[in-house]
Amino acid sequence: MHNKPLLITMGDAAGIGPEIIAKAFGESPIEMAGCVVVGDVATLRRAAALVASPLALPVAEFAELADAASVPPHCIGVLQKCELDTPLPFGQVSALAGKAAADCIVWAARAVLAGEAAGMVTAPIHKEALAAAGGWVANFPGHTELLQAEAAAFMGKPVREVPVRMMLANDELKTVLVSIHMSLRRAIEAVTFDNVLQTLRITHRAVGASLGRAPRIAVAGLNPHAGEGGLFGDEEQAIIAPAIAAARAEGLEVSGPFAPDTVFMRARHTPDKPGEFDVVVAMYHDQGLIPVKYLGVEQGVNVTLGLPLVRTSPDHGTAFDIAGTGRADAASLLAAVRMARQLAT
Repeated sequence: MHNKPLLITMGDAAGIGPEIIAKAFGESPIEMAGCVVVGDVATLRRAAALVASPLALPVAEFAELADAASVPPHCIGVLQKCELDTPLPFGQVSALAGKAAADCIVWAARAVLAGEAAGMVTAPIHKEALAAAGGWVANFPGHTELLQAEAAAFMGKPVREVPVRMMLANDELKTVLVSIHMSLRRAIEAVTFDNVLQTLRITHRAVGASLGRAPRIAVAGLNPHAGEGGLFGDEEQAIIAPAIAAARAEGLEVSGPFAPDTVFMRARHTPDKPGEFDVVVAMYHDQGLIPVKYLGVEQGVNVTLGLPLVRTSPDHGTAFDIAGTGRADAASLLAAVRMARQLAT
């Protein structure tokens, strides 16, 4: 994988994705060496113009991934893999942007699955734009589900046989989610024995591979105080604890369920105090993501676990409110690039 490029998908053309890509190349050219952007050349050139000189870099278009090695140093190499007649207005939901973003993701995923690239880092997309795009794009609420479908097709399996999970990580805390993009009502319904146990297995394999040992997994409860012995709900007793017991019987190092309002503090790793756990399994999206994002979105990285490819992304969205202003911070994208390189080795 060392000699293969890392693909960076453009994200939503109306958001900050292209800008943080341009900034990352300008601010950290050594770290971004070997990275290739999959996107729209005109959009990346507009983004590069937002980057303050002398950090602004020229954008070079090339036709094939094999030509990436010929891109000159201190230049942003872009593969034109989506259809945009002109750069889109900043900060507006657009069906064109949604379709272009999806096209770039699909092309990059197929290249990685085919072994032509080491992995992929995805700039932020807008879920409303995906829905507005209609057609096949509207079937997928986000990156995770789209990549899951691509992986399943590549492997010749039904989607349900390629289970994936979202992990959000920074230097202090890692969390993995039982459910991802769905309503809270549906997320609660998704807290089943099978889903919790499957999440624990995926977490054990993926985090263990990066650590080189069995990870210490903590499990958050669903209810306040982890149900307080059934006073505030019985999901912990009826579902989560039995799944933990089953995981332990398989040899996984799992503890819980713990009160959700304290388990993340116990797992947090700081220079002064190592965390009690390597990762926390949370029951739903916001329960797991709020603690990591509170520690600083600039260093957070989203990793998709369970895929036969490496995929990371920044820990933030399209930031339509500041798109086009030149104020976007590339730190989370650079952290995602570093994480992808680590996972691809």
